[in-house]
Amino acid sequence: MKKTYIARQAVFNRKLETIGYELFFRDSAENQFPEVDQDIASSKLIIQNHIQSDIQTLCMGKLAFINFTENNLIHKFPLMFDKNLIVIELVGNKQPSTNLVKIVKYYHEHGYKIALTEYDLALHWDVLFPYIDIVKVNIEKINTKRLSPAVVRMKTFDISIVAERVETRNQQQTLAEVGFNYFQGYFYHQTEMIEGQALTTVKTMMLQLLSETSHSTLDFGKVSQIISQDVNLTIGLLKMVNNVSTGTDVEIECLRQAATYLGEEKLRQLIAILALSNLTSDKADEVCKQALITGRMMQTLSAKNNFSSVKEFAFITGLLSSIEVILSMPVSEILKTMPLAKPIEKALIANDGVLGDLLNLTTTFISDNNQNIQQLITTHGLSNEIIQQEFLDACQWCHALELSS
Repeated sequence: MKKTYIARQAVFNRKLETIGYELFFRDSAENQFPEVDQDIASSKLIIQNHIQSDIQTLCMGKLAFINFTENNLIHKFPLMFDKNLIVIELVGNKQPSTNLVKIVKYYHEHGYKIALTEYDLALHWDVLFPYIDIVKVNIEKINTKRLSPAVVRMKTFDISIVAERVETRNQQQTLAEVGFNYFQGYFYHQTEMIEGQALTTVKTMMLQLLSETSHSTLDFGKVSQIISQDVNLTIGLLKMVNNVSTGTDVEIECLRQAATYLGEEKLRQLIAILALSNLTSDKADEVCKQALITGRMMQTLSAKNNFSSVKEFAFITGLLSSIEVILSMPVSEILKTMPLAKPIEKALIANDGVLGDLLNLTTTFISDNNQNIQQLITTHGLSNEIIQQEFLDACQWCHALELSS
């Protein structure tokens, strides 16, 4: 039986949260678009993605951005999908025909989200604005300084704007100021092939290392054994020992000695930095930083009032709060590789229990959505001032880690 291939690339909001994945048809393991007609590519993607696969698993419950040509729309291919799961991406049109406007209006009235791609600032596209939700702009082709008048017109219809081909952090910051809501490109997430999802050996090792921090007492022997399997981890451990051995000559004879020398607190910090940096890339370091800040903030808040009962689980739960984004896998699948305590699993999967409340409180505060946590603050005997201070302290702690690592 011939294998089928689908590639995907994440679409992020301004907070680097994944809101969906654009899906691409591939006819081989080579991550390149095949030389086939767009109609055929879309049709094959639909068959592979909807009949042979599970779109919710593939996109981890996020939106699936799928290319549809006008011909695909006429044949009502999008109706094969739940309207809540997909975004119809219009492709293959140089300008909107009268027929295309009618078709787009039809899907809009049926509750489907629609994205206009290949947008070139031409005024003739405005006729579609009442019926679309998203406009995607290839910033390699469009001078974003010329985009402002179009942004004003789009805002009248509450249209969101996606920047495609974002390559650098400076681009993202500038584009957000212009008015872009979402971002897509290699700066965030290189297009990846999906042919059965599996964790690499290195990532499994990193998760094992992180899971060790969930225990109230660290097993120095086990930690050093995991670290010994990777050269970069070993170098990182020895570098940290060198950084803390001020004015003292330390002769390290084995990794366990190095781990023990650091002590539990610094070793937990080291594990957090090394494991998360190996799970992410330098292009996703903001996600890594947020995980560190969340872990530290949960750890310090857990020493207060009602949260003291989950103190030993708080730090690791915070560290793993972004693991789904980092690995582009459902958290329930990731946790199968990690022997974690039940309260941690329940908190990460469903925000359940006291630990779930602490996770919800912390992550919601960090995402600047305070109106939803006032009840939690009151219930657990905290105040906005305390939480704000712990957040600032956690940010300073994270910055200090960066400087020392």
